[in-house]
Amino acid sequence: MTQSRINALTASGEKIAMLTCYDASFATLMEQADVDVLLVGDSLGMVLQGSNDTLDVSMQDMEYHTRCVANGADHTPIIADMPYGSDQDPLHALPNAHRLMAAGAHMVKLEGAKFDVVECLVANGIPVCGHLGFTPQSVHELGGYKVQGRDEASASQMLKDALALQQAGASMLVLEMVPAELAKTLTEALSIPTIGIGAGPHCDGQVLVVQDMLGIYPGKTPRFARNFLDGADSVQSALRHYVQAVKDGSFPTATHSF
Repeated sequence: MTQSRINALTASGEKIAMLTCYDASFATLMEQADVDVLLVGDSLGMVLQGSNDTLDVSMQDMEYHTRCVANGADHTPIIADMPYGSDQDPLHALPNAHRLMAAGAHMVKLEGAKFDVVECLVANGIPVCGHLGFTPQSVHELGGYKVQGRDEASASQMLKDALALQQAGASMLVLEMVPAELAKTLTEALSIPTIGIGAGPHCDGQVLVVQDMLGIYPGKTPRFARNFLDGADSVQSALRHYVQAVKDGSFPTATHSF
């Protein structure tokens, strides 16, 4: 269901509207607002648990929230993040991915250039979404929340990694905090859809953390986020405005890009 729906959107040229989701109530609201894909992100460590990063999120956390989202969404595809330390090699990744699929996910997302892990999961019938650019689980290695791929060498490496992830069997790719022109190059080079977050308007779709989209997260608002609750009369209206803005290309703008 997940892949056929995503492929149909991409083939028709329609943008994919994705949001993070962590519970049944929001899952139901998002489904009613026609959000295309729900991402149970390990961002829950920051926006729900109050941590400074995503590194403390456990497999138990991800299973619990994936199950909650699945209970609230009857027809919308669900992607669940593989948390920090759960996918470092195929031996660890396969049983952990099975746990997320059993909890209700239709696809798992993993960060970085883990080609062997992607191959293993896909070979065992588990669809995979890749994630390149700024990868939150590597925040300390990357030296903080910084845009990736600004120089020629790192941009070239990201293109190689993206193509290799596609070759390994990834079904889609999230691009986070990369220059808009690089995201355009990657999108044009790949046959799988790209989903941007701080990656400009040229990706095949967009994703935001729902708390950022509603302006209710007490932390610093990312440059690439927009408060869709501002001027809306309800959360449901804000969700619909987000979907429409992604679909008609009015979000993101240059203001939300690097």
